[in-house]
Amino acid sequence: MRSSVLPLARSVALGVALCSGLAFAQAPAQQKTQVPGYFRLAVGDYEVTALFDGYNDLSPKLLKGMKPEAIRALLARRDIDTPGVQTAFNAFLINTGEHLILVDTGAGQCIGETAGMLSQNIRAAGYQPDQVDTILLTHMHLDHVCGLVDAEKKPVFANATVYAAKPEADYWLDPTAIGRVPEQAKAYFRIAQESTAPYVAAGRFKTFAPGQSPVPEVSTALEAGHTPGSTTYQFSSRGQTILFIGDLIHSLAVQFDHPAVSIAFDENSQKAIASRDQVFTEAASKKIWVAAAHLPFPGTGHIVAIDKHFQWVPVEYGPYQRAAHVPLLE
Repeated sequence: MRSSVLPLARSVALGVALCSGLAFAQAPAQQKTQVPGYFRLAVGDYEVTALFDGYNDLSPKLLKGMKPEAIRALLARRDIDTPGVQTAFNAFLINTGEHLILVDTGAGQCIGETAGMLSQNIRAAGYQPDQVDTILLTHMHLDHVCGLVDAEKKPVFANATVYAAKPEADYWLDPTAIGRVPEQAKAYFRIAQESTAPYVAAGRFKTFAPGQSPVPEVSTALEAGHTPGSTTYQFSSRGQTILFIGDLIHSLAVQFDHPAVSIAFDENSQKAIASRDQVFTEAASKKIWVAAAHLPFPGTGHIVAIDKHFQWVPVEYGPYQRAAHVPLLE
């Protein structure tokens, strides 16, 4: 009996030793990098690429028109209880086959370590900044124009013509503006002017009247309120449409449920609220794609109307083009 127990004990001990060795084997090094910040969507014959420039944290105190405790409750529904809410800086690249068009350029070097990723993500998506021939600005706040230039104020998009609605350009690029606006606003006007300056000097900054089309593939609409010349851009191909709405919304958790909530950045909050309601209502009724600058990346999806409220339905990840015949499971 004793002789049979000893070999068994040795086997058990060896097994424990081997298992212990496996349990404590060192895992490969963590990668600690994120995937490239781009997402591709087919809209008819057009290829739309959402691009992540970065993010910033916005205080809920910036939201106006609702009691702070009600705003906190809406954020809590999404398990958001931090002092600041992460807000994306999204830009969008549209390849129409005739033009390579960029809608907005992100915050570039103006925000710091959390932004300025647009150019690297354009490259990751298979393009080069100098292939962009047209840039459409929804408006001229720093997180939309700073990406036009690098830290030395040289143009990032060497071959692009930049377009903005005339009311927007007149407001921000007026050379006398810095002398008459409040001190806290001067820096924002200076940034808009410095970011567009090399394109103006090269004759590659142009304006258009509200409703005019800078390039044949796009239609525009003035949606003043957030800024005097805030503009939406719409592209349609083969029965599909996508609308780029810029800053008509900043807070996913609050402003869909309560579109009458404004944000401190709005130049005219009542006009901004009216623009948001009108655009959301129309986008929901037409069931078109919508792309927004500050919704969670890729900032693309559909808007659904529910009574006087709205709901955001984000795009689902999948193949670039949906298969013609998708098996139906029942």
